Amino acid sequence: MTKNEFVDKVAEQTGFSKKDAGAAVDAVLNSIESALGSGEEVNFTGFGKFHVAERGAREGRNPRTGETMTISASRVPRFTAGSGLKKAVK
Repeated sequence: MTKNEFVDKVAEQTGFSKKDAGAAVDAVLNSIESALGSGEEVNFTGFGKFHVAERGAREGRNPRTGETMTISASRVPRFTAGSGLKKAVK
């Protein structure tokens, strides 16, 4: 499902116009993005939790040359599915 298809579904279920539904979806995504950017967790009970994980520096290999290189540490977004979402998928 693409973002446009998702916006169409939100508009259909809520009775919003596509423009208003698109603005609502963008607002939710921007809120999650800014919360993760500042190190906060976003938790939707029963659905899941968005959080930031620290990935440590590690050694890697260049697949072409086989040369060893250092991959620097980074912060990455993660999502953990909640029990309600897991049951809905089963």
